[in-house]
Amino acid sequence: MPERPVLVAPDSFKGTLGAARVAGAIGRGLERAGLRPPDLCPVADGGEGTADALLLGLGGETAGARVRDPLGRPRNAGFALIEDGGSAIVEVAAASGLPLLAEAERDPLRATSHGTGELIVAAVAAGAQVVLVACGGSATVDGGAGALEVLDDAGLRFDGRGAIDARLVCLCDVRTPWERAAATFGPQKGATPEQLPELEARMEAIAARLPRDPRGVAMTGAAGGIAGALWAAHGARLEPGARFVLDALDVRERMRAARAVVVGEGRIDATTLDGKVAGEIAVDARQGGIPSFAVVGRNALDPFGVRILDLQVVLEAGDAEALVDAGERLAAYL
Repeated sequence: MPERPVLVAPDSFKGTLGAARVAGAIGRGLERAGLRPPDLCPVADGGEGTADALLLGLGGETAGARVRDPLGRPRNAGFALIEDGGSAIVEVAAASGLPLLAEAERDPLRATSHGTGELIVAAVAAGAQVVLVACGGSATVDGGAGALEVLDDAGLRFDGRGAIDARLVCLCDVRTPWERAAATFGPQKGATPEQLPELEARMEAIAARLPRDPRGVAMTGAAGGIAGALWAAHGARLEPGARFVLDALDVRERMRAARAVVVGEGRIDATTLDGKVAGEIAVDARQGGIPSFAVVGRNALDPFGVRILDLQVVLEAGDAEALVDAGERLAAYL
């Protein structure tokens, strides 16, 4: 029987390397060691890189629009059109993302999700009947107020009452509910301890004005509340981003045809066990009896976590050349 390929399915190493580049580098290492060409499958979890992963796996085209960044400054932002333009993938990170701000500019009391709303409007104008909103990597904790304002001004209808312009699906990279968004994500977006009570009070006030109460609902806190706002005001469906991407790319089917699976992310730690895409793939591999390996930028997962995921080995690789070397080293375990 012909040798089965290795499935290489890494997430991006955020801030350094995209998932496709990570997969390609590991794949080159495996081939350098004499293995057959691997099945390269870059993945994402609903955050930054989701559009690229789905576009690469499903085919489609890119489009763009002039939007406002988290501080209201004009910028060009892209989105993806798949399924012959019937569906669009809008990343919150492209318009309202934390990487768009210098560290000194981070201020969730000022940052707005207006740009995300503008990207959704542009996607509908391009003909999309379904807009997938990848809710990860935002600089905002505005409860989606900026995005809702833009959608209301555009007069778009998403909630299914009568004729609608499109349907919304929020791909969420966390399960955090609305009321925990400020405390959980505020500090990483620049909030000081003194600002957290103000952010929490603002989120409470926004929740009270929405048509449905997002408090206590899993995933409504994603992207600083953008997911919850779209769910409450426009009937958006909330989906775990990692599982959605894995299903869309037929990863389980591709795994059954593989001799082993390689996952990857910039930092593997306890949060990997809580729905992140690398953890989801490793669990699927364990259940299918397929050996899995990890190549990561930094390994902060304790031995118990490694056992839970049943990872055969975890290798660290900080740059593209190190990823190639790691792929070559993995061949010794296969």
